[in-house]
Amino acid sequence: MNIGTWIYTKLNGRLVGTDGAGNLYYTHRRAAPDGQRTRRWVAFAGAAEASAVPPEWHAWLHYTVDEPLADTGRKPWQKPHQANATGTAASYRPAGHDYQGGHRAKATGDYESWTPGS
Repeated sequence: MNIGTWIYTKLNGRLVGTDGAGNLYYTHRRAAPDGQRTRRWVAFAGAAEASAVPPEWHAWLHYTVDEPLADTGRKPWQKPHQANATGTAASYRPAGHDYQGGHRAKATGDYESWTPGS
């Protein structure tokens, strides 16, 4: 958070809650004028990365729900939230990627190229 956002948050923000990553979620202290929504924002615990916001808080930030969703625990089939790893060493690299050696398995013969007129 830069100094301007920090000052604005201290003067105008009301803390609504936090998530497991330590991100802080705020709303404006005063009610918005008629017909307008009260401003909501997040102060990231680390680098500002939008994909670090869990789905429960994403719904609240984007006015899908009025109150933050309760943290009732995850179902056994739900995976924990992970931020987008694109462009990092943790990103997915399929076989044949340059960082994986650049070699991929040969085609298995189930591919037949198309030729015009045949």
